[in-house]
Amino acid sequence: MKIKSHYKYAMVVPTSMGVRITPENGQPVHCSDTFKMQATSAETNVASISSYLGLPVKVLTTFVKDSPIAQFIKSNLRNRHMDYEGVEVEQGGPWGYRHQFNIADSGFGGRGPRVHNDRAGEVGRTLNTKDFDLQRIFGQEGAGILHLSGLIAALSPETGNFCLEVARAAKQHGTVISFDLNYRASFWKDRQKELRNIFTEIASVSDILIGNEEDFQLCLGIEGPEAGGKEIANKIENFKEMIMRVKQTFPNASVFATTLRQVISANEHLWGAIMLVGDNWEVIEPRPIRVLDRIGGGDGFVGGMLYAILKGWEPQKWIQFGWASGALATTFLTDYAQPADEEMIWSLWNGNARVKR
Repeated sequence: MKIKSHYKYAMVVPTSMGVRITPENGQPVHCSDTFKMQATSAETNVASISSYLGLPVKVLTTFVKDSPIAQFIKSNLRNRHMDYEGVEVEQGGPWGYRHQFNIADSGFGGRGPRVHNDRAGEVGRTLNTKDFDLQRIFGQEGAGILHLSGLIAALSPETGNFCLEVARAAKQHGTVISFDLNYRASFWKDRQKELRNIFTEIASVSDILIGNEEDFQLCLGIEGPEAGGKEIANKIENFKEMIMRVKQTFPNASVFATTLRQVISANEHLWGAIMLVGDNWEVIEPRPIRVLDRIGGGDGFVGGMLYAILKGWEPQKWIQFGWASGALATTFLTDYAQPADEEMIWSLWNGNARVKR
């Protein structure tokens, strides 16, 4: 796997943007009257590590024309140092298109987080390659990594085809393709055959495959560890066996990764990771981390790993930086990490929480 030497954008991410509203002080949604609103998507969560650390990022999306929520999202992307490109779709009246709402509380102690997705009329379901000049984006401008998510691939039949065509165009121009499977049962209901075919084709042209045991089993049909039972640290060999089966099925890919998470409480997790690069394993045994808000931790891991790959570091640092970026994301009220610099992430990896003056 080799990153192109010349590109305008280190990373390109197709996404469907929305907003997340979260009660203050970790309270449940049903008994709260004051909420924080933020622009959000899993894919821009990933890209934020690179954008905050100075690498050029481009977002491919779509907006509701004249929507104040769209304006809010655009301002947020600019604030996160991201370029964006996307058509403006007419709302079509009060029952037409809109940006998704993600309604969540962070949980506290023994009370786990609860997330409610309200995606009716989501404008991102209309993503279509006819609205983008892929030759310009990947051939003329150029991209180091195209990062795709199963959340977008499974959003609608249109977005599934969109992701396939974007992946083919990126592959044609030598862009490295990263694919985080991100299985969601509600997206897959009554669409298993259709989505299995789409996910399998995307995975077959990907260079980097990321997912947990549920993702690999339910998206790609790869046998994995059984749920429950042993503590996560005792399942590492089972995870390795699963990843080897993924590698045999998708030999085009050269990097495979999964995170390891055991929840002690809403505010304390054991956090680890496994990565296979070629024939070499990198394993981070689960370590305790403190959690302010768990949403976005997995995206932070992927974002940190991809940043390290773009920087040309050795593989051991890919997983270390990914682990620490994911842990960092769980300390923010936003569901994406906003690192001030690389040192902030490395300090977390090194367990150095001392004041910096």
